[in-house]
Amino acid sequence: MDNPSIITQVTNPKEEEILSCTQDKVSQCNISLKKQRSRSIFSTLFCCFRDYNVEPPSTNSTSALPPLVEENGGLQKGIYYFHGTEAVQQSFHYKPPAKYLLPELTASDYGKKCVVIDLDETLVHSSFKPISNADFIVPVEIDGTIHQVYVLKRPHVDEFLQRMGELFECVLFTASLAKYADPVADLLDRWGVFRARLFRESCVFHRGNYVKDLSRLGRELSKVIIVDNSPASYIFHPENAVPVQSWFDDMTDTELLDLIPFFEGLSKEEEVYSMLHKLCNR
Repeated sequence: MDNPSIITQVTNPKEEEILSCTQDKVSQCNISLKKQRSRSIFSTLFCCFRDYNVEPPSTNSTSALPPLVEENGGLQKGIYYFHGTEAVQQSFHYKPPAKYLLPELTASDYGKKCVVIDLDETLVHSSFKPISNADFIVPVEIDGTIHQVYVLKRPHVDEFLQRMGELFECVLFTASLAKYADPVADLLDRWGVFRARLFRESCVFHRGNYVKDLSRLGRELSKVIIVDNSPASYIFHPENAVPVQSWFDDMTDTELLDLIPFFEGLSKEEEVYSMLHKLCNR
C-alpha cells in the first residue's frame, strides 16, 4: 500500500487547474459559497476522487438494478433483469444490502438533526511530508513500518465542533482508512462531539469515487446534512450538502467560523431542504 493512499485528499489549488462540476445543484452550491473554488485530482497519490464529473446512480428501476459497484470492499457483480414479476440474476453474485451504518438514536440526541462531517481538507490537512507547524503527529503502521503523518488543524475547528456538538447528532464520515483517521479524530475531538465514526469501508465505491451514501445511515434524509469539500463524496444526495472549500494551510481561513450562524438557524428548521436550497441559490 502506498503511504498516502490511506488518506483521501485533493491537491493544493496552487498546483492544480480548475475543474467544473457537471451536477447543477453541486455547481450552484459551490459557486454561491465561494465564487472561485478550484479542485483537482492527485491521482498518483490519493485515491478518493478520481473524477468530479460523476453521474449519480440511475433512477430507472424498470430494467436493471444498480450497475457494477464496489461496496465495502466487495463487488456487486451482476446484471439483473425482470422476467415477469421476478428479478433474475444472470451469472453473477449479488451481495445483499448492509444494515444501517449508525446505531439507534440516543435519548440525548432525540429530535436533533444529523450532521455528517468530512475530515481531510474539511477539518484538517494531513501529509506524510513534515509540516513545521503541525498540530499533531500521528504514527501510522503501514506494511510493518511506522510512518509519521503530520496533521494541521483548520482555523476555528475547535469552536465549530463544540457548537455543532451542542446542536446536532454529529458523525465523522471520511473516505480515509481508520488506521489513520481514528487516531486523528481522537486528538481532534476532545469533547466527544462525534457520536459515531465511519471510514472508507462504509463508503460506496461508485465510478472511481468513494461516495458517502446518506441513505445507509439509518436517519431520515430530510434531517441529514453533509459537510464536505468534495462534491464526489455526496453525489448521491447533493440536496443535503453544505459544500466547503478545500483547506490546506491558509491560517486566515474563517469558513468554519462563518458557518456556525447558518447551522444555528438550520438546527431550528423542521427539515433541511428549504434552507439548504436557499444557501445554494443565494
